[in-house]
Amino acid sequence: MKVRVRLFAVARQLAGVGVIDVDLPRGATVSELRDAIRSQFPDLAHLVRHTSFAVNTDYAQDETEIPDDAEIACIPPVSGG
Repeated sequence: MKVRVRLFAVARQLAGVGVIDVDLPRGATVSELRDAIRSQFPDLAHLVRHTSFAVNTDYAQDETEIPDDAEIACIPPVSGG
């Protein structure tokens, strides 16, 4: 399945776009999404291990399964003060 992932902050800057399409097998988890992003989008590889994901507006754990037609957001860590 192809999922659309919205990127924010530094992830958006690194990718140069606000949305990426990621190929995943049906029933994939957030952990598998991380692996797929590292593989399919090398510019995001170092960032994605520290990134939070939301699936259908809820923060998701690595074991969360991604349903078909899910809305996914990639939320990088925020720093500053």
